[in-house]
Amino acid sequence: MSANNVNNIIGVSMEKIKEMVDVNTVLGKPVTTPDGTTVIPICTVNCGFASGGSDIPSSHAPQGGLFAGGSGAGITITPIAFLVVANGSVRVLQIEPFTSSVDRVIQTVPDVVDKIGNLVTSLKPEKPEEKA
Repeated sequence: MSANNVNNIIGVSMEKIKEMVDVNTVLGKPVTTPDGTTVIPICTVNCGFASGGSDIPSSHAPQGGLFAGGSGAGITITPIAFLVVANGSVRVLQIEPFTSSVDRVIQTVPDVVDKIGNLVTSLKPEKPEEKA
């Protein structure tokens, strides 16, 4: 019986964490300015989770025991940068200085995407002109 109760506690806790943390938490909703610039906030999300339970022997409870359990979670959401799309180019405006290699990767992703896009465009074969 207690295993089922622990599963219920963990299930409810995980559902609440899913409600708080989704893709819109890491990559925020885009904001478009009147001049056509789009700004997308980027955050880091750290979370911790713990749960547990136990059967307590009791002569008054059905099936010979009482269940006691609990769970807890902590979430930290920290804004780290803004992705800015303007005039056909993409830039990352970092809020804090680089603190890890992940920050450096995030900084270089837009440049890599632009270079790959330019390479693909330059490798496309030109369409032959249609005969009139």
